[in-house]
Amino acid sequence: MRNLLVLGILLTCVGVAALAYGQFSYTETKPVLKAGPIEVTTQEQHHVSIPTIGGIIILIAGLGCVFAGVKQG
Repeated sequence: MRNLLVLGILLTCVGVAALAYGQFSYTETKPVLKAGPIEVTTQEQHHVSIPTIGGIIILIAGLGCVFAGVKQG
């Protein structure tokens, strides 16, 4: 009941963010060489695209959970 409402609000926020931004990127640091006290690393940047239909589905599911949580409570 209350958990469903909180889940709905969380999903709605994630859906709106997915539609607003569409993609996000992050940097991963990987070790290349470790020789005693010397360590060489490399950084790789990854891009993740979020499909528009995915954002819409998450948004609709979140709104459905919000309405169901309000109706039960």
